[in-house]
Amino acid sequence: MRTISRLHSLRLTAFGIALTWFVLAACFTAVSSVPPARTVIDFDPDWRFQTGDFAGAADPRFDDGNWRRVRVPHDWSNEGPFGPQFSSGTGYAPGGIAWYRKHFTVNPSLKEKKAAIEFDGIYDHAQVWINGQYAGGRPYGYSSFQIDLSRYLDFTGDNVIAVRVDHSRYADSRWYTGSGIYRHVRLNITDELHMERWGVFVTTPEITGLSARVKVETGIVNASGLPRDFSLSSEVIDASGRTVAVRTDTFLIDGMKNRIVLQEMAVASPRRWSMESPHLYTLRSRILSDGTAVDETSTPFGIRSLAFDPEKGFFMNDEPVKLKGVCIHHDAGSVGSAVPDKVLERRLRMLKELGVNAIRTSHNPPAPGLLDLCDRLGFLVKDEAFDEFCPTKNKWVQGWNVGLPSKFGYGESFDEWSIRDMEDLVRRDRNHPSVIMWSIGNEIDYPNDPFSHPILKDNYRPQNPPAEKLAVYAAPLIAAVKRLDATRPVTAGLASVEMSDAVGLGEMLDVVGYNYQEPRYPADHRKFPNRFLFGSETGHRYGAWTAVRDTPYVAAQFLWTGIDYLGEAYAWPNRGQSFGLLDLCGFKKPAAWFRQSLWSSKPMVYLCATDLIQPLQAVDNTRIYGSGMEERWNWPQGSSIALACFTNCPVVRLKLNGRAIGEKPLSEAVEGVLKWTIPYEPGELRATGLKNGKQVALFALQTAGPASRIELVPDSKQISADGKDICHIEYRIVDSKGIRAPEGDRMISFEVEGPADLIGAGNADLNNIESTLDAIHQTYQGHGLVILQSRKTQGKITLTASAQGLTPDRVVLTSR
Repeated sequence: MRTISRLHSLRLTAFGIALTWFVLAACFTAVSSVPPARTVIDFDPDWRFQTGDFAGAADPRFDDGNWRRVRVPHDWSNEGPFGPQFSSGTGYAPGGIAWYRKHFTVNPSLKEKKAAIEFDGIYDHAQVWINGQYAGGRPYGYSSFQIDLSRYLDFTGDNVIAVRVDHSRYADSRWYTGSGIYRHVRLNITDELHMERWGVFVTTPEITGLSARVKVETGIVNASGLPRDFSLSSEVIDASGRTVAVRTDTFLIDGMKNRIVLQEMAVASPRRWSMESPHLYTLRSRILSDGTAVDETSTPFGIRSLAFDPEKGFFMNDEPVKLKGVCIHHDAGSVGSAVPDKVLERRLRMLKELGVNAIRTSHNPPAPGLLDLCDRLGFLVKDEAFDEFCPTKNKWVQGWNVGLPSKFGYGESFDEWSIRDMEDLVRRDRNHPSVIMWSIGNEIDYPNDPFSHPILKDNYRPQNPPAEKLAVYAAPLIAAVKRLDATRPVTAGLASVEMSDAVGLGEMLDVVGYNYQEPRYPADHRKFPNRFLFGSETGHRYGAWTAVRDTPYVAAQFLWTGIDYLGEAYAWPNRGQSFGLLDLCGFKKPAAWFRQSLWSSKPMVYLCATDLIQPLQAVDNTRIYGSGMEERWNWPQGSSIALACFTNCPVVRLKLNGRAIGEKPLSEAVEGVLKWTIPYEPGELRATGLKNGKQVALFALQTAGPASRIELVPDSKQISADGKDICHIEYRIVDSKGIRAPEGDRMISFEVEGPADLIGAGNADLNNIESTLDAIHQTYQGHGLVILQSRKTQGKITLTASAQGLTPDRVVLTSR
């Protein structure tokens, strides 16, 4: 839920968070003389956790005194140990069964209130008990869900929430999932008369420079047995806190009933939300009954228009836009799937710097915090629901496309849960201005995995489920989206447009995503002139971008992928894939610089090198901006070095140790790349980007001497003492001049003193199997990343890094 005031001065007890009404009232009197209309309490801290299955763990009397204390988000798969006995698909990480338990007390004054626990995501097959009574659960590990606790609460003593998580079938996915309560949890306390969860929906159907019509749909719940008179006040507030529109209406609602209230307002001289200027408004909704505010929520939204033209492409706010998108999975290197919001923010800001303007949440509902960041930072989002329908896809266990796959996963729950999961995704995310389309699936039509059709000819497998089922399954999903949101199109990322068109699926979609099928664009555009088509998943080839850049009716490219990810691995000890622009630590790879040269307007120049000539002979340059090139200038004496230069500057000047090597105009670039071949000479290789003869960008490669010391580079020297804030600290091995030594990899020992926890330590090596939580970790190409998370205590935090034969380093942070 994206609402609401948070009261942090709640009394903590040895059993967790105690909800005491007089404390809540005392906290609130600082700003008001009446109790809060709605309270949302952070339920992330103070869980007890244990792997294994325990027969009596749902019973509140169960002894959990020796269980580990954890705060969520928490991912136990990420704790390892990793091993070849597990699945390559999920990054050779363990699964299993585990329990979480949380103790809390509730004051009797809250007896007439409604209390519900809200989980942003539990992977997977979650079951929830309150005081020994089963209250609900969810099989899909990516769905957010809420459970009403009111009738189970004990107002005289200890309450216990117990959560059983069953990820024992760990080979259930094609990528890393994680295990556990890996997203945020909160407790919502409301009056019996309140707004429905995700019940506020804001749209802006008419926008001009003078005015925007704001339409508000609000779901109201009366959980009492009596009719209630109430008024609903909806107030639009701009970013400066100024009220720019308000509407109040009075209604009657019968007992134990729901109703939908429709209201409209006008905002004068609206500021539009865009990628360049992501201006957000807030809708403050308030229910008053008998003169008292009984519920209040706040809903951020944006005023913006979308248009999808089959001939001219995508338009936002009446302006044409090319979507420079990336697909991303939900893990984040050393923290696994329990990703703090600040980690997400750092990664998104780096992608923004490259010129990325769109995100595809492959291939599942994202964390709500990701969409909040996209709203704030100015990204467009393709919000995706599923990777499979029914039956399930292949899940590789012994290596990517190797051996016998497993045959289980979400497809087993699809028939029972897919409509509910789809509806909840739309209801949860539909107020985000960043979200521009709903995807019902990814490669659900992958040939023979599992569906088949005679149009595949020699590849047709009549024993497989018929592809006609694709349309049968898609129809109710599309209808579910349309019922809840008619303002955005429905799409899917199709792996075989040919097969999908043969069974009518392509024509059922509002916009059609093509995965790796760029050659089909011209013919399909002629065959289906009313079809809006785009690259929902593409490789990094230069031609995959020019197909978008140079073709008006192709509006988008979503690269596979924006960031390296865990899972979909090759043979042990490989644990992930290197398709990303950023590596597991979030550091830029050569591919990122190449993309920046194509997508960013800010002047830049970059060099990478190899002592192999072969990559330069690749027609499509795949290895030039892929893993074949390195950002270093340490090579064997006498080597002939192939250089790749990525730039958006009109001219690049190259110098080696101050001597001119030459100049090349960007017009000489082959598939976006300027190339040189020069003899290696230690020192400094400098590329200068020129415009009108003047320097506008600079990049240098320098020869590193012997490894001398460790260098710690934090992204901030101050963090908030809120138990959630993050500091990223790059650890480097450098020479005596401070140049990173890419060949000087060592084991680094870390020591943390003060109110912070090391929640992740890692490097970008996809074959590294060290624990991400240990205080000892290796560098890769001369560096790595430590992630510290604050506690709820102020003070000085010191991180010390040491290694044999190197001068140690220390960084001091302040938590306040």
